[in-house]
Amino acid sequence: MSIQSKLSITFILLFVFGVTAISSYSIVFIRGYLMMQSEEDMSADARQILLSFRATAVTYNDMLDILQETGRESRYDVTIFDRYGSFLATSYTSEHPDSIPASHTISVLDRLVTGSSNDIEIINQKESDRIYVYGITTTSDNELYFIQISRLKSEIFKPVKTIRWIIYSGMFISIAIILFVSFIFSQYLSRPILQLTEASGKIADGDTNHRIRLNRNDEFGKLADSLNQMADRLRSDNEQLLLANEKQKQFYVDITHEIRNPLHTIMGTLEMLQMDQLSDDARKKYLKSALNQSERINRLFNDMMMLQRSDLDNHFIHKKPFDLSILTQRLQEAYQTLIAEKKLNFFVEVEPVRVLGDKDKIEQVLDNLISNAVKYTPNGSIRLSSEVAGNEVFIRLEDTGIGIAAEHIPRLFDRFYRTDKARSRDQGGTGLGLAVVKSILDAHGSTIQIESTPGVGTAISFSLPTA
Repeated sequence: MSIQSKLSITFILLFVFGVTAISSYSIVFIRGYLMMQSEEDMSADARQILLSFRATAVTYNDMLDILQETGRESRYDVTIFDRYGSFLATSYTSEHPDSIPASHTISVLDRLVTGSSNDIEIINQKESDRIYVYGITTTSDNELYFIQISRLKSEIFKPVKTIRWIIYSGMFISIAIILFVSFIFSQYLSRPILQLTEASGKIADGDTNHRIRLNRNDEFGKLADSLNQMADRLRSDNEQLLLANEKQKQFYVDITHEIRNPLHTIMGTLEMLQMDQLSDDARKKYLKSALNQSERINRLFNDMMMLQRSDLDNHFIHKKPFDLSILTQRLQEAYQTLIAEKKLNFFVEVEPVRVLGDKDKIEQVLDNLISNAVKYTPNGSIRLSSEVAGNEVFIRLEDTGIGIAAEHIPRLFDRFYRTDKARSRDQGGTGLGLAVVKSILDAHGSTIQIESTPGVGTAISFSLPTA
């Protein structure tokens, strides 16, 4: 059963039960009220009738005249009994009793005679179809008579039938109205639920582009917005997972190539070293080649371990104050021989300044950047400088090398990305150096900037906080 049908049935049942309970209570209340009001009216009217008998009934014949007149003009049935309770005369034509009903005990009449009660007595018994009022009167010859005034209960309850018909008619009309209203209202309530159910099913099936459009400011509207946000988040996460999956696939392909090439070189070198007629110079050459390729594999695995630590541990660096000029001086000395061999000029313009960072990691950053600058600068110069601005020290490395095309700069720090794969492998690069640089600087909260023009040179800069 649909939620719309459940809502409609619930509204109808609640209304029917409510109207039935209210109408039943109303009818019972009205019956009680009419009966109580009728007793009060009969008491007042009975006193007036008794006063008429007592004031004008001198003889028994006078009583009969008053009896007929009262029967014509009032809504009550009047009966006269003698002092012993035997029937004498009545104003109504239906079958009359021969005496006062046995249920109306003689004690009532005794109380009226002795004056131990009010001047009238009302008898309203559930099993009786009438209400009775008794009183006494006397004639001029001191003869005692009982006057019985009665009325059918069905006459009292005639308005109840009309009221019941009105209530039940109104109830059926109301049920018809509530059927229509409940259908409209349940449709109004169930429509967004059905839309949300359908939309959540589509999102669960992978359709994260599906949008829920509910122009409502209630909880349904908030739920729709939450589902839309969830779909956007899922779509974004899926895109990131797909991108990560593609990068992982590419990573495995790249690392296979990076390891396979030096391994092939080492295997070929070992085969050559097994030749007996190999000269000492050639043997030394092949041994140096195997050593270089082994160092290349070692650098590759070191870089991979560094990147793994940066991926898994957000606190893999340990910041401490250190003098930047001492670190750059040591790097200048380390590259002095290599730079002299390539006939390059290496200028270091770093003033003594204390910065806050991981000294070893920053040295690794500068080492990678200087190494790249030396590799890709066939002639000219390399300049390493620093500038203090406020609470930061800006470090800049410039070269007059081959430069980098603009389309390569956005992906320059991707793992194993190369602008010229063949040339990079020939020069012994791992393809992870700049990725390591970026991971270390990201951990320091620093952003690396690159400016490059092909054929002119490249400038790379980043900043560190002063200590």
